[in-house]
Amino acid sequence: MEEIKVAVEATTFTAHNLWMMVATILVFIMHLGFASLEAGLTQSKNTVNILFKNTIIPAMGLLTYALVGFSLMYPGGDFEGGFFGFAGLGLNPGADGMTSKYNPAYTYWTDFIFQGMFAATAATIVSGAVAERIKLFSFLIFSTLYVGICYPIAGMWHWGGGFLAANGFYDFAGSTIVHSVGGWGALAGAILLGPRAGKYRKGRIMPIPGHSMPLATVGVFLLWFGWFGFNGGSVLSADPAAVSLVFVTTSLAAAAGAFGAFITSYAMFKTNDLSMVLNGVLGGLVAITAGADQMTVPESVGIGFVGGALVVVAVVFFDRMKIDDPVGAISVHLVGGIWGTLAVGIFGAKAGSTQVVSQLMGIGMVGVFCFAFAFILFYTLKVTLGIRVDEEEEHEGLDVSEHDMHAYPDFVTTSK
Repeated sequence: MEEIKVAVEATTFTAHNLWMMVATILVFIMHLGFASLEAGLTQSKNTVNILFKNTIIPAMGLLTYALVGFSLMYPGGDFEGGFFGFAGLGLNPGADGMTSKYNPAYTYWTDFIFQGMFAATAATIVSGAVAERIKLFSFLIFSTLYVGICYPIAGMWHWGGGFLAANGFYDFAGSTIVHSVGGWGALAGAILLGPRAGKYRKGRIMPIPGHSMPLATVGVFLLWFGWFGFNGGSVLSADPAAVSLVFVTTSLAAAAGAFGAFITSYAMFKTNDLSMVLNGVLGGLVAITAGADQMTVPESVGIGFVGGALVVVAVVFFDRMKIDDPVGAISVHLVGGIWGTLAVGIFGAKAGSTQVVSQLMGIGMVGVFCFAFAFILFYTLKVTLGIRVDEEEEHEGLDVSEHDMHAYPDFVTTSK
């Protein structure tokens, strides 16, 4: 009997660990989705720049997270209920690395690589909002510090056992801890950079269309696909009941988000806007992420629908405020993240006035910290290295000025 018990435990451990590694792969694929979406919704003259940033970000994020981020985010029991903790530089797996410090269902190494894939997402969100006019080197400095310091500290407050966790705040997979963290950084960057040349003229909003809607569409479907790992992996085990529920609530919210954006954009603009529907899918996904493990079918549909509708309203709002966001990242990740986090207190197992207060406290504390961190960092870069390319470089395109190449050389118009 003892041998059977040991065999069952080993098989269960392997199953949990295997699912977490599969989820990690799915989250990794999301970076390709972000790259495709951002490239598709921006001008062709900046495509190489977009792809370069979205290649460097996960590479930089993993290295930074290995050096300092993981230890900041998960400092250990001595720092539970606090604001800050640090377990030391580098990875410290213990005796054999076969048991996570925070979950016995998988290894320390699986724990790190799954969380590391989440980390770079925050900087990827910022990339879209500041696209087509930010200096590459300044952005890379910002991303390194934002992913290495800001994101792990905010994450520690909840997932690392910090004061938000102690006060009842709940965010299952990161509507606030990942998406709003990126959204606040995106907002600060967009404000300090200013709009792209020609975006606002004589009080009018001038659309600057993206160069490839097929590429943007592929990006959204890659993101939806990866979200099964993003949310499903956040169960932190291969529990069949929990993972399957999360798959259902995640997909229904995404589908409802598409219709929320579709209906709202048609009501406002009397046209069937593909870009709004694509971002509506993402708005639904971001919104359900905070409570995907506890929502019913009707609740997940309602949360996703509102998330998609809010994306459309928010895009219009930020445009009227002359905050230029080429891909709608602020509307999707910040607005959707706030709504999804608040929805945990309104619907599902956590519903109630006490939970609403806890959710609002978490939204507010993370928002103040991340916006201030990003604003100060961007402003420091602005007055030192500069953060915006000059007018000629912006007109010519960042592919040439920053990379000396074209994404589509066969289609470049040349003068004699």
